[in-house]
Amino acid sequence: MINSVIRTRKKEVKNNKKKVLLVINCLQGGGAERVVLTLGQGFYDLGYEVHILRFKPRVDYELNPKLNYHFIDFKRYKLIPKLERRDKVFAFVVDRYISKNIGQPDMILSNLDRADSILSNSKLPNIFYVIHNTVSLLYKFDNTNAADTLKSKMINIYSQHPCICVSKGAEKDFVESFGNITPTIAIHNPVDRDYIQKLGDVFTPEYQDYIVHVGSFKEAKRHDVLLKAYARTDQSMPLLLLGKGKLKDEIEQLVVELNLEEKVVFLGFQENPFPYIKHAKFKVLTSDWEGFALVIAEALVLGTPVISTDCPSGPSELLPDNNLMPMSDVDAISEKLSLAMKNPEQFFSEFDGSLLPITIAKKYIAFASDSKIKEYS
Repeated sequence: MINSVIRTRKKEVKNNKKKVLLVINCLQGGGAERVVLTLGQGFYDLGYEVHILRFKPRVDYELNPKLNYHFIDFKRYKLIPKLERRDKVFAFVVDRYISKNIGQPDMILSNLDRADSILSNSKLPNIFYVIHNTVSLLYKFDNTNAADTLKSKMINIYSQHPCICVSKGAEKDFVESFGNITPTIAIHNPVDRDYIQKLGDVFTPEYQDYIVHVGSFKEAKRHDVLLKAYARTDQSMPLLLLGKGKLKDEIEQLVVELNLEEKVVFLGFQENPFPYIKHAKFKVLTSDWEGFALVIAEALVLGTPVISTDCPSGPSELLPDNNLMPMSDVDAISEKLSLAMKNPEQFFSEFDGSLLPITIAKKYIAFASDSKIKEYS
């Protein structure tokens, strides 16, 4: 009888746990995907039951066994011709799945445009969008009819629920792009210091005295600018490029054109890039835009000096002015690279402990608990 009561009470305690659900299209190698997993750990450390829901099976990261993972395959609905109609059907399926398999989460965090579009049609409460990018630059809003149509569609989506932007710059850009359509706040991405330091010690790279760049081969990262600037230095340190993406072939060709084949090393996507970052003389970022620039914070955790373009948004919120460079300015970037190769330590900066996952999760909870926000969401 006593054992039965104990089992019943344990079940009640488990059922009384608060729940958070993080929704994202997939868990392939990307910054937002890693943030979802890290933020999930922060909520877990606060005693939450954490669920992560995705729509594609691919997973490039090691999954934390303390979290709960869900997958809904939407392939069967691809025959529905119109995307808007398809997303309404998806939302109905998602709502039904959540209600049946998770229950009612105290907070639902939607990440990236695919999940955002689907959840804009959801009937569930407590939904928040996490804005990971500088939207005006990512979507290239201009004065064309196509851009106006896209902006109108996005306003319709993002006016449905409150938005949590991953940097002050991203929040400012969001409001300037769409107006005051919904409550917003800037909360930086979480960085799991202990986990990153542990991964940084897994192995020692075969390379020595090198520069590292970590990022997908896509337009925002401006590998072309980096290579042109690097070509104007004495190239006394090799340049390691970690990542994958649609522009990789183009960048490989540029390396050939600049006669840098003996100096630039392509290492592809690395599930664990941290040993490469830890042992680098310094890390470089030459982006035209970021959401938060997570790789900067991760390098600071490992004690690696960083230089970065002063792009919207994120780098200026993480680094002192001395570490920043003007965007797309090959001469200025080349000069900063040369200075860093001679004396990397002048660009060392401390990691900000307020970025730890449990602290960031508390900020999410505080925002969601605001009476006005709660009523809106």
